[in-house]
Formats: sequence, structure tokens, C-alpha cells
Amino acid sequence: MIAYIARRLLLMIPTLLGIMTINFFIVQAAPGGPVERTIAQIKGTGSDATARITGGSGDLAGGATGAAGMPSAPSEYRGARGLPPELIKEIERLYGFDKPPLERFVGMIRNYLTFDFGKSFYRDRSVVDLVKDKLPVSISIGLWSTLLIYLISIPLGIGKAVRDGSTFDVWSSAVVVVGYAIPGFLFAVILVVLFAGGSYFSWFPLRGLTSENWANLAWPGRILDYLWHLVLPIAALVIGGFAGLTMLTKNSFIEEINKQYVVTARSKGLTERRVLYGHVFRNAMLIVIAQFPAAFIAILFTGALLVEVIFSLDGLGLLGFESAINRDYPVMFGSLYFFTLLGLVLNLIGDLMYVVTDPRIDFESREV
Repeated sequence: MIAYIARRLLLMIPTLLGIMTINFFIVQAAPGGPVERTIAQIKGTGSDATARITGGSGDLAGGATGAAGMPSAPSEYRGARGLPPELIKEIERLYGFDKPPLERFVGMIRNYLTFDFGKSFYRDRSVVDLVKDKLPVSISIGLWSTLLIYLISIPLGIGKAVRDGSTFDVWSSAVVVVGYAIPGFLFAVILVVLFAGGSYFSWFPLRGLTSENWANLAWPGRILDYLWHLVLPIAALVIGGFAGLTMLTKNSFIEEINKQYVVTARSKGLTERRVLYGHVFRNAMLIVIAQFPAAFIAILFTGALLVEVIFSLDGLGLLGFESAINRDYPVMFGSLYFFTLLGLVLNLIGDLMYVVTDPRIDFESREV
């Protein structure tokens, strides 16, 4: 097992490098980068923005103002006509675009190896500090949602498999279909309307993860306040996410129940409970457990985005979305590096959970 883990850890290096490489050069080719954004701000706000960008440099700022109405050398940036080349070069230097793309990429990867992600272009804070601030929100949402989805979906899926074709299976399938059809963010809107002061009740808060007086509460009060704020966003994600795992569990158990070893176990006089939980459960749960890392990552970084917006939860999903819209490259690539590394580690943990569930599995005899 140690050799298998070592091989998987070594395989993460080229995987991570490949993902970063592809995304870096795709983003570089996309229009509307930070240089174009700053040029648009200068063109829209005049010499005041120019002075701020150049750090108050009198010569450069004055040159930009004086040349505002004069044609300048052709520029590769859209909207740069009328701005002096000196100002364009200063903006490029400010964002590190005065270097070739390959040199920027190599420098970025070198810094990332020591977890130096730089500073945000627009927030004047380091990427690490931004992620640390947003991480508790996303961890709270992702962890509680994933645990509740599993706690609901696995017993429900097993019940549907054991009672396949019964009235319970039919009615629970209707609930699953609703979960499939309506996305989590739409459930979030419905919950806001019903229970957060939209039109009916004001039972739950609409904004944030804690109340403004949270720091002044005793520890029992802090815990209750925290859970009170989580009820609606977690409910929206659970309702929108349990359907797929429920059907996966049901289909996995039905497939195992119809196998020959189950017939043999029953012929030996074992009870249905012993057959189900002593033989079927271990084999059927393998594929369900393998889905845990992907489910957690999906909720943590993508699925909770719109829910974070609706409930004003400032988490990693919202941070990544805003950084992509604003072309905040340090936050974009720093978040991508962190998320990818976390995803690869969680996938390895998911594989190791196979062994925990079924010790008969031996990864040592297999290639990665």
C-alpha cells in the first residue's frame, strides 16, 4: 500500500503541472485581461486614473495627459489608441506582462511550489489571506451538505433497492425526480421566499454565516447561531444534490442483490439482514464511496456558488467567480492550484477508502 500511495503522489506532479499549463495558456489567449481592463478604466476616468496607475509619477502622468488627444504607436491592446506607449509599458510592468508568457508561467510555478501565490490585482491582499478568509464558509457548506446528502441518500437508496417496485419505491422515486429536475439554487430562492422573510415567514436569517453579535455570545449561543444560519443554504444544497446519489446507491445494491453469491448465502439459511449488511453492503458501497471526493469537491467549489450569492455567503465559489470575471490572475491561478491539489489528494483518499470498505482489494498488485 505504501508503494501505491507513493506512486499516486508522484503522479500528482505531472497531473497538476498539466492542468496549470493548459489553463494558463488558455487564459492568456482570452481577451479582456488586466491590462485591457486598466486601459478601459483610464479611458473612462481620465488623468486621475492615469496618475493612480503610475503611482503619481509626474512625467508619465503628464505625458499621458498631454498625449491624450494625439495618435500613438499601434498597440496590441484593444482600446489603447490615444495612450502613450510609455503608459502602456508601465501598466504591463505593473501586472507582470512585460515578460514573455513562458517566463511568467515558469516563475508562477516556481513560486507555487513554495505556496507563494502572490497578491490580488484588485484587492490589495495576498491570495493566501483571501483563501483563508473564505475557506471556513466553503468548508462549512461543503462538509455539512455532503455528510447530510450521504446520510439521506444511502439509507433511502438501500430502502428503494430492497423494496424495488413497491409503493414506497414509487413515491420516493417521485421525490427523487423532483430533486433531479430542480437545481439547488432554485430551491434556495423558494426557501428564501417561504422562510427568510420573502413573503411568508421570517424564521431564518438571509445573510451571512453568523450574526453581527456572534462574538459577544457564549459558546452554546455561538454554535446555535452558526447552525441557525446554515439551515437554509444546507437544505437547498441537500435537496438539490441527494437524487443522484440515491439512484446510484439503489442501482448498485440491486446489481449486487441479483448476483449468485447472494442466492448462495440465502440458501444457507442466512437472514435477509445478514445477507444485506454482511455480504451485499460491502460490495455495493464501493462505487458509492468512490463518489465522495467528487461530490465534496463539486459542492465545495462549484455547486455552492449560486447558493453563496443568494444567501450572501462569501466563500471560495464566489471568490473564484469574481476573480474570473475581473481577470484577477493571481487569485484565479492560486485558487486553481489549491483546488486541483486538494482534489487529487481527495481522489487518493477515495481510493484508499476502497481498502477500508473491502480489505480484499489490493492496490499493490495493480498499476496506477
